[in-house]
Amino acid sequence: MDLDAYVLTHAHEWQRLEELVGRGRLTGPESDELVERYQQVATHLSVVRTSAPDPSLVAHLSSLLARARNKAVGTRVPAWRGVQRFLTHRFPAALYRLRWWWLGCLALNVLVTAVMIWWLLEHPVAEQSLLSPGEVDALVDHEFEDYYSEYAASHFAAQVWINNAWVSALCLALGILGLPLVYLLFNNIANLAIIGSIMIRHDHGGHFFGLLLPHGLLELTAVFVAGGVGARLFWSWIEPGSLTRSQSIAREGRTAGTVALGLVLVLFVSGVIEAFVTPSGLPTWARLAIGVLAELVFLAYVFVLGRQAVAEGETGDVDERWLEDRLATQE
Repeated sequence: MDLDAYVLTHAHEWQRLEELVGRGRLTGPESDELVERYQQVATHLSVVRTSAPDPSLVAHLSSLLARARNKAVGTRVPAWRGVQRFLTHRFPAALYRLRWWWLGCLALNVLVTAVMIWWLLEHPVAEQSLLSPGEVDALVDHEFEDYYSEYAASHFAAQVWINNAWVSALCLALGILGLPLVYLLFNNIANLAIIGSIMIRHDHGGHFFGLLLPHGLLELTAVFVAGGVGARLFWSWIEPGSLTRSQSIAREGRTAGTVALGLVLVLFVSGVIEAFVTPSGLPTWARLAIGVLAELVFLAYVFVLGRQAVAEGETGDVDERWLEDRLATQE
């Protein structure tokens, strides 16, 4: 690389970063530009170190970046910007980048659930080994429906939210181990298949799906997202690709952190639907329409907003930008 030409090409960017660092109080746009220039100069430093290591230039750019980092840390940036960035870029990008993992997890679990329901319907003796006739009657007559109206709606929403967030967190945490994730997901769908087969066998299939689907579409999608991301975390150390195993695990672990935070909001929405819509007096078609709408909004969020964020270079990695900057400025 021609170092003189490189310096001539990028000197104005370094000078602009110097100007921003030297200013007292930065405006919002200037703070954003400071971060952008910081990233550019960090990349330039990395290139210089790799292709044409000039000690004086490396020292100058390293010093400039150190001062810019201190300036950025001390600059007051409204918290809502970070939240907005997370919701419009980082979280949807993580979901879109890992879409084949969680879509595969969703499809596989739905298929296994359907097979299990079919098998249980074909083998009624299995039902008798799981529940007594009295327990079956109670489940069909009132217990399944009572579950959604037993507690005050606000308390029930909080309970459902916490429970589903815990299940999703376990999927993400246990994903790196592989088999515990499979066990957790299997238990989740096995309970669903058993209850579903009992309700269908006793001619309450419409009642079962009418109560399950309004909130279950979004809720189960969130759980399967967690399962798919957990599976990707497991695969990150089995097949790290061009990265080392530690780098691969770290990257997917940080992305799993992004997904975990985002799913808290998704599960909050499904919990509200389960507490206020599912047991409501609305006709079944209206409750189902609300559930389908929530699911479609989520999918649009992933495949429209997420795709756009990925096209802009976002990956969903919580700390990727700052880690790259730190690596670029290491001695």
